[in-house]
Amino acid sequence: MSARAAPALGIDFGTSNSAAGTVDARGVARLLPLEGEFTTLPTAVFFNAEDKTVHFGRDAMSLYLAGTDGRLMRSLKSLLGSALMQEHTAVGWGEQRYQDIVARFLGELAERARASVPGLGQRVVLGRPVHFVDDAPERDRKAQQGLEQAALAAGFREVAFELEPIAAAFDYERRLAQEAVALIVDVGGGTSDFSVVRLGPDRVRHADRSADILATAGVHIGGTDFDRKLNVARVMPLLGFGHVGPSGREVPNAIFLDLATWHLINFQYAPRVVSRIQALRPDYSDLQLHDRLMEVLRQRQGHRLASEVEQAKIECSMHGAAARIALEEIEAGLAASLTPQQMGAELDELLAKVVACAQECVRRAGAQIDVIYLTGGSSALRTLQERLGAQMPGVPLVQGDLFGGVAAGLAYAALNSRARAPGKG
Repeated sequence: MSARAAPALGIDFGTSNSAAGTVDARGVARLLPLEGEFTTLPTAVFFNAEDKTVHFGRDAMSLYLAGTDGRLMRSLKSLLGSALMQEHTAVGWGEQRYQDIVARFLGELAERARASVPGLGQRVVLGRPVHFVDDAPERDRKAQQGLEQAALAAGFREVAFELEPIAAAFDYERRLAQEAVALIVDVGGGTSDFSVVRLGPDRVRHADRSADILATAGVHIGGTDFDRKLNVARVMPLLGFGHVGPSGREVPNAIFLDLATWHLINFQYAPRVVSRIQALRPDYSDLQLHDRLMEVLRQRQGHRLASEVEQAKIECSMHGAAARIALEEIEAGLAASLTPQQMGAELDELLAKVVACAQECVRRAGAQIDVIYLTGGSSALRTLQERLGAQMPGVPLVQGDLFGGVAAGLAYAALNSRARAPGKG
């Protein structure tokens, strides 16, 4: 069987979670198990310094949170398009380029997919956001190029791309009984992407769907930005953020902002950074705040804090009630809380930009919207859904497969050979 004829793989390489799908003999996309029964794999890599092994997904996170000595890396997608991709970083027993770490993760995804699908080919369709980087076309081009190079290094011979909200649209289309114009809302960990697409059961068979794509738009805001904002607002004040010292000036805030940013957390554990933060002690009026900050750095608790904030955000949104942010690892009995009202207030500016981008997409399309289709984990945020509903009253909101819809759509794109060539996303 040739590589072209063999089943192709669709990969949704996400900021927070990744998924993969392929189309079966009946022409139906199915998500592949990537970690036990789970069809999602957290986009996390852990270099275990104790036995020099590399771990991925939930396994990576559990080892890190259990205190195993090593280097955890998350939000790798956020580095695409930046100069960091070609830089080397310490991983516990040597150094690797970030570019090679992304390739290693994609290679692991491919290996796990092949374990489920014998005869899987070497062709892949990768999802990409509308904009990897806002208002920077050259960096955006480099981001896609970097992802393509990583996929080739991972063993794929043919790499194509499709916009993530378009992929989600074509997955949703398979469940429609009649034609509709849909606003696809794909809010993931790193970006919010939108498309307005004309969908319908009679259109599925068309090879060229370009005329059905009425508009696309995107903004580089996603779930990790929400987490960062909530972390800074609800947790970092307990470590000194916004604290006014004896001189009457606030403690420098850079450490708190970086400590709340997934892909920057590990840099805060460098000896020179720890020494610099130790030297800030005279800037604190309340030395207990400084003690907590130093404990976080010494015990490398930054990722744990970020995980606790993320979980509180999810619980607060799901239940519409206050959620507790556990901080006992820093200090016995220490905790923070997050209420729906606080979450709405803290995320107001970010959510306003996300909804404005969705409205701009609809304006560009110039068509009446029949349905709003939600995918991407952060589209489940209740306050975001309420804002979308307020701006487009009467338009039904349909929640799809939040973590698998894009991967399934990419599998259909691979089947139809309609994915966009690299550089044209």
